[in-house]
Amino acid sequence: MLVFETKMPVRYYETDQMGVVHHSNYIRYFECARNTMMVEMGVPIEKVESEDKVMIPIVSVECKFKHPARMGDVLRAVAIIEKAPLAKLYVRQAVYNQNDELCAEGSVTLGFINSETFRPVPCPEKIRNVIESRLK
Repeated sequence: MLVFETKMPVRYYETDQMGVVHHSNYIRYFECARNTMMVEMGVPIEKVESEDKVMIPIVSVECKFKHPARMGDVLRAVAIIEKAPLAKLYVRQAVYNQNDELCAEGSVTLGFINSETFRPVPCPEKIRNVIESRLK
């Protein structure tokens, strides 16, 4: 299992009038963790798009809300990979506050498409190889 984490403060514009993080922002926090994941694996998204001509769209997102994050909290966004991708990459995700309380959990399914034809393609070899080597 591969685990990637990033921390960020809750910003004012992410909250509603009650000072609670708006539900739509958890999807953004998930993305922050996935971006950290790609960078730490040595395959940042912009590199995959420019060198491999492959885009990585979200196919599906699931998010369950557990505990409200609030203005002033420092969040820890987590991305977890449990198996190497073939046609899709499945990522478990979670967001915790500074007290390690689970605020939200879910999953994201990523696909791979050719940036010129917009047709589905298998996971780029360099992504699959780095995940497989780290899962061992």
